Amino acid sequence: MRLLSTRTSGISISFSEAVLHNTPGDGGLFMPEVWDPLPDMEELLALPWQARNAVLLERMLGDEFSRPDLEAMAQEVFDFPVPLVCVGESVFALELFHGPTLAFKDFGARFLAAVLARIGGGPRTVLTATSGDTGAAVASAFWQRPGFRVVILYPEGRVSPLQERQIACMGDNVEALAVQGSFDDCQRLAKSCFQDAALASRLGLTSANSINIARLVAQVLYYFEAIAQLRAFGENAMPLFAVPSGNFGNLCAGLLAKRLGMRADFLAATNDNRTVPDHLDTGKYLPRPSVATLSNAMDVGDPSNWERILHFFSHDLEALRSALQWGCLDDQATLAALRELHQLGYTADPHGGVAYGRLRRHRQADQPGVFLATAHPAKFREVLEARLSWTVELPPALADLLRKPLHSRRLPADLDALKAVLEGPG
Repeated sequence: MRLLSTRTSGISISFSEAVLHNTPGDGGLFMPEVWDPLPDMEELLALPWQARNAVLLERMLGDEFSRPDLEAMAQEVFDFPVPLVCVGESVFALELFHGPTLAFKDFGARFLAAVLARIGGGPRTVLTATSGDTGAAVASAFWQRPGFRVVILYPEGRVSPLQERQIACMGDNVEALAVQGSFDDCQRLAKSCFQDAALASRLGLTSANSINIARLVAQVLYYFEAIAQLRAFGENAMPLFAVPSGNFGNLCAGLLAKRLGMRADFLAATNDNRTVPDHLDTGKYLPRPSVATLSNAMDVGDPSNWERILHFFSHDLEALRSALQWGCLDDQATLAALRELHQLGYTADPHGGVAYGRLRRHRQADQPGVFLATAHPAKFREVLEARLSWTVELPPALADLLRKPLHSRRLPADLDALKAVLEGPG
């Protein structure tokens, strides 16, 4: 796999180099140069989950990693199920929360950790900005891994209590910093550190956010699994995937899967953070401060992966509008969608609620619809209990966290303050 910058022509590097460099250094992001459609799609869909993942990884990365290494990574990283649950007539939830931190971010974080461990090259500092689940997944994936120091930035008071405990209860080589600001502040601080070439070199700085291409490669895989399971349900028509979208990495991965030959339509479902839907509606991209919502992991006012999607479509907004559907859901409509799902016998978290709420408005009557359930509802127990009066039982992985102390410290939304932490003792 060769990767290009979304901004500067002439940059072309390997996957391993892109993983280590994180970004091209020109303010852009890395994207695959060429991904041709796979010629044996039906045979691939017939394979079991982990076996298919090994083959897909070999097709994408086989020029840099051996087949045994890729098979080992597929077994190590993707050792949990991805159930497709029928919640109504031709409507399904793709449950992406059966990994160790109960959120879809486990796919990308665990794969990135496995890749970096095999690339080697000395001690590394993994710096991550999170609006919720990314930090928990990264903390779990790198916890106690030799040679890695992990620093996680999260917006103080704007992640759920259980998300904070997942981020800040690990200790050891994981440092949690509660930033006095929004997720956009966290993301700005992290990007500024990566743009400081001297700092990045001294610390072996590596990003575990979705700016790192390894995250997206891992997320491509579960879209193929969804298609395979739809076939098992007897659903052979082209489905519509409703993707809850904040920083837009998940949607970008789905579009990459489509470029590999997977037949599907896509719907970008956002909350009240309307930067991308407004761009598609008006043609003007106007980033803005993020707005706090019930679906907090999607509270992003300037999503970094939107640049990748624009590049993917050669900045042709009409082509993008033709290829994509989009829509927003405010908190009240999200709660209504959650109630409707509950009446159907399915409990979702607010992000899944946003995706379902938009799916029911866009899906054609004869079209299979899949909404991505990106987090276990128990991670948002406080919201579901306070706003919907539901009782949500905590799974053991979350209940155990309540007995552990928090290891976090406050940090002003200031670059010098963050650099002082990064250059201090780990």
